[in-house]
Amino acid sequence: MGLVQAIKGAVGGVLADQWKDFYTVPAGLPSTAALFAAVPRGTNAGRGSNTSASSHIISNGSKIVVPEGYGLLLMQDGAITAFVAEAGGYEWRSDDLNSQSIFAGDGIVTPLIKQSWERFKFGGQPGAQQAAFFVSLKELPDNRFGTQSEIYWDDGFLGTQVGALTRGTYTLKILDPILFVKNFVPASYLQPGQVFDFTDLDNAAASQLFNEVVGSLAPAFSLYTNDPGKGNRITKLQQDSLGFAQSLSAAVEQAYQWKADRGLAIVKTAIVSIEYDANTRELLKTVQRADALAGARGNSNLQASVAQGIQSAGENGGAAGLVGVGMASGMFGAGTLQQPVAPAADDPVAKLKKAKEMLDLGLITQADYDALKAKALGL
Repeated sequence: MGLVQAIKGAVGGVLADQWKDFYTVPAGLPSTAALFAAVPRGTNAGRGSNTSASSHIISNGSKIVVPEGYGLLLMQDGAITAFVAEAGGYEWRSDDLNSQSIFAGDGIVTPLIKQSWERFKFGGQPGAQQAAFFVSLKELPDNRFGTQSEIYWDDGFLGTQVGALTRGTYTLKILDPILFVKNFVPASYLQPGQVFDFTDLDNAAASQLFNEVVGSLAPAFSLYTNDPGKGNRITKLQQDSLGFAQSLSAAVEQAYQWKADRGLAIVKTAIVSIEYDANTRELLKTVQRADALAGARGNSNLQASVAQGIQSAGENGGAAGLVGVGMASGMFGAGTLQQPVAPAADDPVAKLKKAKEMLDLGLITQADYDALKAKALGL
């Protein structure tokens, strides 16, 4: 009985496998799918009868359509035999006995008689395994990262260690599909119906990548903020998706060799939130104050403060108060402000000359000058 079943299975499988197949992308794929098997279309709108072909056997002359943004990886008995990176329609050709077909010009004897004999020796099933897989060459979105506790790094701009909680997303790209499949994809995903997705929570390989990214965040922040060529600050991270992605990719590569060993790279990042610890927040406030008082704006603020002080001193303490304010402005290096020289106590001309200089510089008003003039002349 077993012998009869083996013969029946061998002959039936050979006849079914003579038909040419049409392979394409499976329906209902998520946008984050990275690797999946090409599927045969046995029927279309109720037409077609090629539904009994052997699994893992592709007949010569079969057509495989590669869509834009994907590569095609061919495998024979577990080994990668070819890779196609351009979109279009391709015809399958193999020297393997199980792929030969009378419809592909391979004759009659070899496809029918020899295949039947070979399959009979394997209990009626083909003694070979052929497969075609699509690999995404696009940026794969929605890969997430986040920290449960503060991470710390040395910040060259602030000159100290800073810390923060952060979360965000990044896009991945498969740079070398062959390296990716050989060194990283588990064998369980190299089967029909399986989809390798980096965002799949049940994908242990993808979870490993997540852990490696989180472990690289502190070095990535350090690389970004301490780059002397950019002068970057941590406050710019959320606006520079490409710049931080380069730093994160470099940190991941240095620690885990994604490009060299797995053919993967981080392309873009989006930091959804970053919450600095208390010490870092205080440092940032100080930096913001310093930025607000830097350059021409700071000089204008200081001039306004000095002028207000001179006016108050003129109202309360006369020329002696003005001398004190002038000394203070000189100590703080007030840009275009000049430190007033104290006039002689009994020299009204020197007092008026200095008051006129202040009036010309805009440090006092005309009313202030008139008041000082009257006081110096004893009017």
